[in-house]
Formats: sequence, C-alpha cells, structure tokens
Amino acid sequence: MDKKALELIKQGTDEIIPEKELISKLKLGRPLKIKAGFDPTASDIHLGHMVLINKLKQLQDLGHEIHFLIGDFTGLIGDPSGKNATRKPLTTKEVAENAKTYKEQIFKVLDSKKTHICFNSTWMNKMSASDLIALAGKYTVARMLERDDFQKRYSSGNPISIHEFLYPLIQGYDSVVLEADIELGGTDQKFNLLVGRELQKDYGQTPQVIMTLPILEGLDGVKKMSKSLDNYIGITEEPEEMFGKIMSISDDMMWRYFELLSSNNQETLSQWQKDVKQGTNPRDIKFELANEIIERFHNKKAAVRAKEDFITKFQKNKIPDQVPEVTIRVDHQMPLPNILKIAGLVKSSSEGVRMIQQGGVKVDGARVTSTETVIEKGSTVILQVGKRKFAKTSLI
Repeated sequence: MDKKALELIKQGTDEIIPEKELISKLKLGRPLKIKAGFDPTASDIHLGHMVLINKLKQLQDLGHEIHFLIGDFTGLIGDPSGKNATRKPLTTKEVAENAKTYKEQIFKVLDSKKTHICFNSTWMNKMSASDLIALAGKYTVARMLERDDFQKRYSSGNPISIHEFLYPLIQGYDSVVLEADIELGGTDQKFNLLVGRELQKDYGQTPQVIMTLPILEGLDGVKKMSKSLDNYIGITEEPEEMFGKIMSISDDMMWRYFELLSSNNQETLSQWQKDVKQGTNPRDIKFELANEIIERFHNKKAAVRAKEDFITKFQKNKIPDQVPEVTIRVDHQMPLPNILKIAGLVKSSSEGVRMIQQGGVKVDGARVTSTETVIEKGSTVILQVGKRKFAKTSLI
C-alpha cells in the first residue's frame, strides 16, 4: 500500500470510520467504489459542495471509481440532517431540473470519462410497498431517535413526519445497491452514513468506510453555505459576482476558505498569515483566494477581469478622504446590522436589515446580500450605507 496515497486520502478529512478498515480496503489492490450523494435541492453546485467534490477528485486521480449519486428520489423527501422542522418537499419537476444542472456542472471538476453518474430513483421507483416496509423493518424508532436533530425535535415537541425516518434508510440502501467501499459526506451526515454501514451488513456485504469532511460556512460566516440561506457562491456564477462575494467574507473567515478550498500548500498559507500579522492588508491575500477560485471555474483571463472590475467599482465608490473611524469591542463576532447601528450608519439594527435586503450595504466595496452576515473580531472594514454614509470600523 502506498503510504503517500493514504496520507493524501486522509488530508482534510474530519473522521474516517474506521481507519483500519480503510487501510485493509486499500491493500486489496483494486479500484475502490467511492460513493457520494447530492440531493438536487437547488439548481447550482456551490463552493460548499466543493469541499467534498475536491476529495472525490483526489480519489479519482488515485485510480478509484467515483459514483456521483444524484438523489432525485431522496430529494423528494428532503434530508432532515440539521433541521429543526420538516422540510418542504420539492416537486418532481423541480428535482428533475436541478438534477440536470448538477450533471452538467460536476464535470467542471471530475473527469467525465471516469465518473459514474447515477440516480437513486433508478432502483427506488422499482421498489414495491412491501419492499419498502421490509427496509423500514431493519431499523427501530429508538435507533432513529439517537440521531441528535430528531432527538431535539422530539424533546421540544416539534413534529417529525414518518417519511423523514425513511431518508437515512434510503440513503443507506443506496450504498447497498452500489456496493460502496467508501462513502463521503459532510460532518452533519454521519448518522446517515453509519446507517449505510449497518444495512450493508444486513445484506451480507462488507460495510463501507465512512469519510466525513468539514462543512464550509457561507458568506455570513456562521451557517452552512446554502442557496436557501442566500449565503452561497455558485460555481457557475459570473466571475465578477463570484469575485465580489469572495471579497465580502471576513478576514478571519478567509483562512477557513483557504484551508478547505485552496490548492496552495500549508507553507504558503502560513507565510501569508505571517505577512498579515506584519502589516500586509488582508484584502491583498483575499485577492489571491478570489483569483484562484475564479481561475478554477472559469479561466485566468476571467479572474484578471473580475479583479480589475472589483477595484474599479471600489474606487468609483468615491470614499471620502476623511471617513469616521469606529472601534467596537466584541467577544468573537457581531452581526452586521448591529454594527451598522453602533457605527451610526442606521438608526436601528432592523433598519440595517432592511438596507441589506434592499442592496444598500457594502463591506469593503462589495455588496452584502445576506442579512445574517457577521464581522469577525480582528477585522477592519469600510462600511457603506447608501451613496454617502461611510465608516471605517474595527472590531477588537
């Protein structure tokens, strides 16, 4: 077994369950079946998905067999992971349209000739009612309630629909059908992935190894990147839009994006962190992040144009020579609407929310789109509300 390959596989993962089984599978000397499922709940793949997809690409380059599973059947249920209420189900038409875009976008990263695209409706639509009952009989309600989000909803009296219990069972059954050797998922998917292991044992298969990866926070710096929360960066967005969104993330969150998305080595990142501590403007380092991501999903010329466009727009904001300076003490971070109020740019935090919703707020020249945006401790930013209100704000 190649030890360097093992280290590469482990790099950036949160957990491997169990690692000794991964080593045993790698010693088999054959391409392993790698499964990763994506429910087409929105039309675009975004940077949050790329943490997992980048790992798929690594495994593909090592010669393993990638099965990119589009959950067009599970998407009709809605993944309950991390949810405190039943999700609104999508229509068959919405799922089909979103699945089509996923199939097109994934090949911006993965090799189309070496990637197996599969849909779980292929086998689930053929399952009879008695088959589904037999599958449901393989897990107990008590086991389901061990799941943290189900337990919280049950304890607080929030309803749990029966069909939500089926979600992890069907995701696990997908692993049985594909005979997966390894399944990848975010840290919030751990319960579902473990169900897959148990079902494979029930069906007489060697259980899959689980690899969980960190979840990338969205532009608000707090919640998981999600289109429904409007805190995402889609990989097919226009270069200028992507560049502006990347520049809007906080200086501290920038390092998290580098860690999970960049191909730069740790030595380079460490040097950039030293440079910032010694006085380099974090914005200059953020330019590097924006350039790398846009070049990856578009091209080098597009990245150059997007940077020039951003700088031009920033300069055209006509920031006054004398901008009021405000210092705010925080423990870790503060919501942007609150900061706007303290800085005297709005009369209340609720007005700050409205201004963000109306597109009238910019941070360092980039328009903010999420009302849940936060600014991290240690950041110094130029805030703008409307055309004439500015404040240089430092959070300490």
